[in-house]
Amino acid sequence: MLETAIVAFTTFFATIGPIDVAVLFAAMTPKASSAFRRSMAIRGTLVASLILLTFALIGDFLLHSLGISLAALKMAGGILLLLIGIDMVFARSSGGTSTTLEETSEAVEKQDISVFPLATPLIAGPGTMGATILLMANVKGDLLAEFAVVMSLVVVLLLTLTLLLVATKVQKVFGVTGMHVVSRVFGVLLTALAVQFMFDAILQSGLIPG
Repeated sequence: MLETAIVAFTTFFATIGPIDVAVLFAAMTPKASSAFRRSMAIRGTLVASLILLTFALIGDFLLHSLGISLAALKMAGGILLLLIGIDMVFARSSGGTSTTLEETSEAVEKQDISVFPLATPLIAGPGTMGATILLMANVKGDLLAEFAVVMSLVVVLLLTLTLLLVATKVQKVFGVTGMHVVSRVFGVLLTALAVQFMFDAILQSGLIPG
């Protein structure tokens, strides 16, 4: 259970990127009042939590409905997380964990960014949604392990909310260099996890005997 919780926490921390989200949030709300910024942070985190917890609960149903095997999901999820991890290591923006240039431009013109782009795709992005389904499917049938995955997700979301509430301070403390250091460390861990998912998928698929 502890190993599952550590893997889940590392994966969610890397795909959500609480520090990156907080810094981007501060950059997108320079003229907002403290009360309005706090309201957007809470609303955005709640919406993202609802999205991700929904994926955690019905992910298995979606897999069966679409006829997707766990091995296929592990391979697809591993490839997606590998690409995100590589972008993190090289400190590049990724559409799987952040907004595109077009989305950022649209967000700058909006006053309330709680749902878009804060809730999605910054917090509940494609990478995090895929990771949620993959991690839950990986521990299917083990209630303690499933609980560990969900609690790891909740902890990362609470950490994200905390950093959003002090976003301007986070921006000043970490700066660009600090963000890149944290991103690279978790990027390496995420890349290793992604490769392990793909190894497990190959073994589980039966393509290689034994």
